[in-house]
Amino acid sequence: MFKTHLTWLLAWVGMVGTGVQAEGPGVCVLVAAKLASISLPECQGRRLRSSEAISVMGTPIVEKIYPPLGRRIPKARILVVGGIHGDEYASVSVVFKWMKILDRHHSGLFHWYFVPLLNPDGLLRPKSQRMNANGVDLNRNFPTPNWLAKTRHYWVKETRRNLRRYPGIAPLSEPESQWLAATIHHFRPDAIVAVHAPHGVVDYDGPPEAPRRLGYLNRNLMGTYPGSLGNYAGIQLGIPVITLELPSAGSMPTSGQIRRLWVDLVRWLRLNIPRAPKQLTHHAGPS
Repeated sequence: MFKTHLTWLLAWVGMVGTGVQAEGPGVCVLVAAKLASISLPECQGRRLRSSEAISVMGTPIVEKIYPPLGRRIPKARILVVGGIHGDEYASVSVVFKWMKILDRHHSGLFHWYFVPLLNPDGLLRPKSQRMNANGVDLNRNFPTPNWLAKTRHYWVKETRRNLRRYPGIAPLSEPESQWLAATIHHFRPDAIVAVHAPHGVVDYDGPPEAPRRLGYLNRNLMGTYPGSLGNYAGIQLGIPVITLELPSAGSMPTSGQIRRLWVDLVRWLRLNIPRAPKQLTHHAGPS
């Protein structure tokens, strides 16, 4: 099974970067109608483009890349992902606010790749939900060792078949997780920043040591789960994954808190990433 996933993923890697170059105006209309914290002009002002990927329901997954400036060699490549869970509104909005800051102050220190909304179907349905349109928790759908046995055991025994945490029928069974995994292998980030809610902590997977505090959030390592992005990228691929758990899914941090999170995050990345060159390899065992 793992060989099949690897073959599929390598095919996707060859496709990444050839997607539609247009902005995502239709997505902005939908996002602005859903989130009071993001106006239509603010979303359109980010000049998002559609990736080559679409969600289960056919909504483009939008992205924005801040490439190196001129001849400056960036210190590292950083992937930032929001909206992995569709009902965590603040995770989407904060990523948009960070892009607004970066639009004004991109220095070329880092090569940034922003994905503000990985799970558009979960967000945009009339009643937003954690899962995608297939009812799959995308943060349990990434390929990790012994995926089938471990994710099912965790889902059945630990969550008691909680539908909000259903991992899917197979690793990378969903177009959204497929695309993100392929993007990781194409972009080769030196660190990944994932924004979630509502635990109000800094979580972390992978090397080096986790930040003790970012902005108003303190470190509290929450563990590593089968099929999670932190397990897949942080543990299996050795890419530091910083998970910022905002304290509320539905209420926004203040503008000062958003800026302080950003300033502290950039400072920590500047001082800690990258530590050493790495080779992206798969370590997921048979599933």
